[in-house]
This record gives sequence, C-alpha cells and structure tokens, in this order.
Amino acid sequence: MLFMSHRNRLQPTPCPEPVRRVEAGPWAIELLPGAAYATRYVAPQAAIGFAFDSQRGLHAIGSDRVLPFDAMPNGLAFVPAGCDVLSESPMGGEYLRVMRTDGIALAGDRAFNNRIDHQAITLALRMRGALLQASVEDDWEADWEVWTLALAERATGDQAMSPAPQGSITGSRMRLLDEFIDAGLDGPLGIPAMAGLLGLSEGYFIRAFKNATGRSPHSYLIDRRLAKARALIRDSTASLAEIAHTCGFNSQAHMATTFRQRLGLSPVQLRGYSAKSD
Repeated sequence: MLFMSHRNRLQPTPCPEPVRRVEAGPWAIELLPGAAYATRYVAPQAAIGFAFDSQRGLHAIGSDRVLPFDAMPNGLAFVPAGCDVLSESPMGGEYLRVMRTDGIALAGDRAFNNRIDHQAITLALRMRGALLQASVEDDWEADWEVWTLALAERATGDQAMSPAPQGSITGSRMRLLDEFIDAGLDGPLGIPAMAGLLGLSEGYFIRAFKNATGRSPHSYLIDRRLAKARALIRDSTASLAEIAHTCGFNSQAHMATTFRQRLGLSPVQLRGYSAKSD
C-alpha cells in the first residue's frame, strides 16, 4: 500500500476506525486504518509511509506496468514528488503516512516500499501509539518533530538505498501464515505450529521471520491478536471479556495490559472513542 489519500479509500462494511492526524511544525502525520482502497494519482509531494500489516493487491509505482504485490508487515516506504502511483487492495492494512507541509522537498528521487528497517519500526510503533492516545486524551503531547525527522532520515538516508533483506518468509508464505494465525487466534498458537506450517525448523523459522519482518514471530502473533481485538471492539457489542477470549488472551486484564503496552490506551478507551466517532 502506498500513500493514497484517505478520501480515495473504499469504505468496507463495517466502517474502519477513523483516520487519526496530527500536525507538528512542518509535518503532517496520519494513521490510516486498515481498509480496502483503490487509488491512482501523481504524488504532489514526497511522502514517507510505514505499513504495519501484511498486504496484497495490485500496484504500479513510477511505471505503467501493473503488478500483483504481497507486502510484508513492518515495511518502510517512500514516494518522491511527481511519482505516478496506482495501488489497490481488497483489504489494505493499517498505515502511517508522514509528509512535509511547508513546501520544502524531502531528499530522494527513487520510490521504494517494503523496506525492513529496525529503527523505523521502533519509530513507527511509537508514533502509532501516540496517535491512538491523542484520540482519547486532548492534552496528549508527543515528540512528533523528533520522531518524524528520525523517520525521514531512515527513509531518505544512505540506508534507504540498501537492498531489502532476503529470506524464506516470502509474501505468499506470509499470506498463508496470516490465514493460519487468524483462523486459530482463539487457541494456543505458538512458534512450533507456525514453523511446522511452513515446513521449517523452529530455530530457522525464528531467524527467517525476523529477517523478513523486523519482528519476532511471538511479537507478530500479539499484533494479530490486537488487530482482531480492535476490530471486535469497534464493530461488535461483545463484552471485553468475550473479545479477550476470542482473540486468545488469557483474560480481559491480560488484554488490557497488552493494549496499554503496545498501543498506549486501554480497550475501554478505544471502545469509548469508537462510540463517539460513529
């Protein structure tokens, strides 16, 4: 997924979470919810992006050749000004977008996506948590300019030109793994089952997965549990205890602790904010 305006995103049923946006100095930072989208445009300005979820669809970036894509989670992306972009996905995924608003161009004239950069992952996760918490806390403050400058350096510096890491966890294998995880979230999923699905030893699977996504399999599994819990909190009337059980958390308290650690807000806050935005 690459840099579409949220106005271009197709609205699925039920509706996704709202777009969260802050402006900090010369920067505009947006958190786009996971949603189907289809867009084509010429980028009026350079933009940095980060895809939290694995995604698949069709795209043509700086080219007339439309190709299918299977993008890994936790990928850094960059689109320079003037780049012709076509991208569409039936599901999409949660996405962070960062742009300058003062007319100063970002360095870099080469588009890329799905770049695994460990520092960018850390920065993007902090920014997502701050954006989510800013939605429920009017006086929330964050180091936005520090984070955006650091993310811009990761996207436009020398490391942006380095090749993406290679490994045995391909986009198609990631899709198979996602389907397996989502179907079994209410059970005791673990590394042995995930490694066995792909026919890999546990040790090799752990190394290959982290090389391909920048995160451990255990951390990614928690992310999938959180993603499903967020969708159920938003779209269902099930109790938080029921949602915790459905998503494989040990208890409602365990789910709440994980929410606060990973997202910076509680399930109760998220449900209250979703109700206000309906």
